[in-house]
Amino acid sequence: MKLSKLRLISGAVLLACACMAQAEIRLSDPLPLAPEVTVGKLPNGLTYYIKKNARPAQKVELRLVVKAGSILEDDDQQGLAHFTEHMAFNGSTHFKRNELISYLQSIGVKFGADLNAYTSFDETVYVLPIPTNKKENLEKGFLVLEDWAHGLKFNSADINSERGIVLEEARLGKGASDRMNKVLYPKLLNGSRYAERMPIGKETVLKTFKPEAIKRFYKDWYRPDLMAVVVVGDVEPKQAEAMIRQHFGKLKNPAKPRPRLYAEVPQRSQTEALVITDKEAPDDTVFIRYPIRAAQEPVTIADYRRQMIENLYGQMLSARMQELTQQANPPFIQGGSSMGKLVRGYESFSAYALLGKGGVQPAVDALVQEDERARRFGFSQDELDRARKNMLRNYERAYSERDKSDSAGFVAEYSRNFLEQEAIPGIANELLYAQELLPQVTLQEINETVAKVIPDQQKKLVVFMGAEPKAGASVPTQQQLLDAVAKAEQQTIEPRTEKVLASKLMDGPPAGGSIVSEKLNSAIGVTELTLGNGVRVLLKPTDFKNDQVLMGSTRFGGQSLFGDADIYNARYASAVVGSMGLKDLAPLDLQKVLAGKTVNVGASLGELSEGFGGSASSADVEAMLQLVYLYFNDVRKDAGLYQSFIGKQQDLAKNSMAQPEAVFYDAIQHAMFGDNPRVDGVPRVADFDKVGLDRSLDIFRQRFSSARGMTFIFAGSFELDKIKPLIASYLGTLPVADVPHAYRDVGMRPVTGVVKKDIYMGSEPKSTISITFNGDVAYSDEQKLTLQALGEVLNLKVIEVLREKMSMIYGGGFETSMGQHPYGHYSVALNLPTGPENVDKVIAAAFAEINKMKTDGPSAADLEKVKLNWITRQQKSLRENRYWMSQLMGSVTQGRDPAHILRYEQRVRAITPQAVKLAAQRYLDMHNYVQVVLYPERKNVAAK
Repeated sequence: MKLSKLRLISGAVLLACACMAQAEIRLSDPLPLAPEVTVGKLPNGLTYYIKKNARPAQKVELRLVVKAGSILEDDDQQGLAHFTEHMAFNGSTHFKRNELISYLQSIGVKFGADLNAYTSFDETVYVLPIPTNKKENLEKGFLVLEDWAHGLKFNSADINSERGIVLEEARLGKGASDRMNKVLYPKLLNGSRYAERMPIGKETVLKTFKPEAIKRFYKDWYRPDLMAVVVVGDVEPKQAEAMIRQHFGKLKNPAKPRPRLYAEVPQRSQTEALVITDKEAPDDTVFIRYPIRAAQEPVTIADYRRQMIENLYGQMLSARMQELTQQANPPFIQGGSSMGKLVRGYESFSAYALLGKGGVQPAVDALVQEDERARRFGFSQDELDRARKNMLRNYERAYSERDKSDSAGFVAEYSRNFLEQEAIPGIANELLYAQELLPQVTLQEINETVAKVIPDQQKKLVVFMGAEPKAGASVPTQQQLLDAVAKAEQQTIEPRTEKVLASKLMDGPPAGGSIVSEKLNSAIGVTELTLGNGVRVLLKPTDFKNDQVLMGSTRFGGQSLFGDADIYNARYASAVVGSMGLKDLAPLDLQKVLAGKTVNVGASLGELSEGFGGSASSADVEAMLQLVYLYFNDVRKDAGLYQSFIGKQQDLAKNSMAQPEAVFYDAIQHAMFGDNPRVDGVPRVADFDKVGLDRSLDIFRQRFSSARGMTFIFAGSFELDKIKPLIASYLGTLPVADVPHAYRDVGMRPVTGVVKKDIYMGSEPKSTISITFNGDVAYSDEQKLTLQALGEVLNLKVIEVLREKMSMIYGGGFETSMGQHPYGHYSVALNLPTGPENVDKVIAAAFAEINKMKTDGPSAADLEKVKLNWITRQQKSLRENRYWMSQLMGSVTQGRDPAHILRYEQRVRAITPQAVKLAAQRYLDMHNYVQVVLYPERKNVAAK
C-alpha cells in the first residue's frame, strides 16, 4: 500500500509538471507578480513589499526606498538630497545624534558594512539589516525606518557638525576621474538637468546652506506617496504587514504636493567629438555614444521575450569583442558594445575601448567594424546555440537556488521594481518563459533585430579620455576622432568565419586512480581521502546552496623557491599560462567548448604557496576536474597570446604612476621593505620586459607538473558516492614526481624603528595618512583574534572621535593581520584620508586614541559590540561554502584541527578588555612604525 501511495503522489507531481509545461504562454498577457512576494499600498500611497526568506536565518533586511534624489534639488539645495541621508544618522524623533549608530552596534549591526544608505539622481535608499534573535530588535528596526521617513530633526548644531564629514566625502571623490567627468557629463547627457545635479552637490552650497533649505527638501520629497518599505527575511508576512501599517499608516502627504517629475534627456542634434585629458589619468579610452532612446521595462510576456533576445545578441557581441583581444597585437586592451541604461527611463547603444599602444584608430576600426559586421551579416547558428545554452543554464541555476538565496538580493530586486518598474514575475515563471520561449527564438529573428538595433552611421558623440601627452606624443584632436570613425565606417566588411572546435575537453576519465584511505571527521562533517598517488582530499558536502561546488588546493612552495632574478617570471607565470589556454584551446575556445556549463578553474603561484581555485555547478564537477587535470598535463604554449598578454600589461602600466594613489602605495611598500627586489609595488612597463615566455612556462611546469604534497578541498552540493569516483579518476592519476613542497624564507623583513616619509603629488587638496606597525610575534590563533578585536574597537573610536566629533574624516580606519609563515609576524595598518591642513591634527588624535587604549583598554560596551557583530556574522558564515573553504584551507596551511571552526564563538567570548589593552601595549609600539603621508603637489599645500 505504501508503494502504491508513493506512486500515486509521484504521478500527480509528474502530471502537474506536464500541465505546467504544456500551459499556453500568451505573449500578450501581462507579466505576473511573483506569488511569493506580498505587494501592497497604504491609503496614504506608501508601497510595501514583504517576503519571508530563511537565508540568512534570524535576520531581516529592511529598506526605506524614497523616489527623491539630487535631480529634485532646487538651486540652493545642490548636495542636500545626499546631506539629508547623512542627517538620518544624526538625530530623529526617537534617537539623539550618534545614539542610533551606538544602539545598532550594540545588537551586532556594523556601521558601514551593514547599516548604510546611498543617494543617486532619482532615489535615496536606506539599508538596515536587523537580527531577529530578540523580538524587540525588529520593533526597534521599524522605529528607525519610521524616523527616517518623517522624524529627522535637522538640529542646526548637528548640521554644522556634519558639514565637515560630507565635505570630506566630497574630497575623497576628487581627482582625475571627477575632473574629466565634469567635462564629459554635460555632453554625454545632451545638456540634461542630470549633468547639473551630481549627487555630491556643490561645495559652496554644502558650506553655506541654511537649515531651512534642507528642511524644505525633506518636507517636499520625503512623503509616503514617494516611499516604499521593503521587508525580506526571517519574519512572518502578516506580522511585517501589521508593523508597516502601525509605523507608516500615520504618515501624511503635503496638502499641496510638489509634482514629482523626471528629467528628460534631449536627443542629439549633431555628431560631435570631445577630447578630455588629465595629467593624472591612469589610461586612455575611446567611447562612442549613439542616439539615446526611451527605455522600455517589460510589461507583457512579449516584452520579456524581447528582453531575452537583447540579452542573447548582447552576449554574442560581447564574445566577439573579447575574441579581438586574443590577437598578438590586439586593437585594444579591452572593449565592447552594448545597449545599456543611461539614466532612469533612457538607454542607448554605445561602444567602448581601453586603448593599447596602437591608439585610437585600430580601436575605433575594431569597434565600428565589428558592430557593422553583426548588423550586416548577423551571427551564426553556433553562436546562438552557445548563447542560448548559457542563458538557459543561468535560469536553471537561479531556479535551483530559489530557496537558498540571500534576502539582500530580493530587497534589491523589489527596490528596482518600485523605482524603475522592473518586472518581478518570480524565478519559477522566468524559468518557464526561458524553457518555452528560448527554443522558439530563431537565428533570423536575432539577426533582424540586430540589424535594427545596432546604429548605422547615426548621430553620435565620440569621446577620447586619457592622459596628457608626454614629450613626443600626442592625443587626437576632435576632428581626428570624427575622421577615425568616418574612416572605420567606410571600410569593407567581410562575414565572420566560425572556427570548428572539439565538443568536449576530454574523451573520458583517465584510468588507474584509486582511493587508499578514507576517514570522517564527524564533528564538522568532513571526509578526508588519501588517493593512490598520495594526494590528500578534504570533502565537505553541504546543503547551503543547491547547485554550487567550490574547489581549492594548496601546497607550500610558490615564488619563494625561485631566485630574485626570476621573481617577475615567477610572479606572472600563472597569469601567462592562463592567457594561453589548455590543450589546443585558447581561453575563448575553452569558453565555447564549455558553453552551457557553469565552471571555472584557475591556477595561482603565490609568494609562499601554489594551488588552484575553482567552482562549478553540481552537474559540472567533472568538467572542473578535467580542467585541473589539463593544467597538470597539457598547458598550452602560444607565442601570439603571450605577446598579447605582455603588451596589454605594459599598456596598463604605462600611466599607472601618474596617479597619486599609486605613487603613495608604492612609497609605502618601499618605505617598509626598502629596495628589496621582491617588493610587490605598482607594476612598471619595464617589469614585463623581464617576463619571458619560455622561462615563465618552465616555472609553471616545475610547480604544476606534480601534485605531490598537495591537498584539495571541495565544499558544496555534491554527494560523496558520486564525487569520489571522479576524484579518484582525475586527481588520483595526477603525476606526483618528487618536487619540493616547502617554502623558502627569502629573508624579507620590514624596517625597524620610526620611519617617516612625505609624498607630494596630485593637484587636488587631499591627503592620505598611512601608519603601519609591524613586528615579530609568536603566532597563536588567540593572539590573532585579540589583535583583530583591538583593530575593531579602535575603529569604533575612529568613527566616534575623528569622524563624528572632529569632522575631519569621512572613512578610513585600522586593519590588522597576523601570520605564522614564513615567520611569526603581525601588522596594524591605519589609513586615514583627510585634508592637507588637518594631517597633523588627525595623526595627533589617532595617537591619542592609541595611547588611551594602551592605558585604559576598551570599554566593556565597545568590546561587546565587536564580539556580537563577529558572532552574528559567523553564524551566517557557517551556512556558506566559501567560509568553509577558507577555514579548511587555513587548517591545512596552519596545521590545525579543522574542528577549530566550531570553537569560534567560545574563543571570541573569551577576549577580555584587559587582553585587548595588553595587545595595544604589545603591538602598537610608538618606537617602531612607518608613517607615510600623501600631500598634494607642493604649490597646492596649505599646511606644509
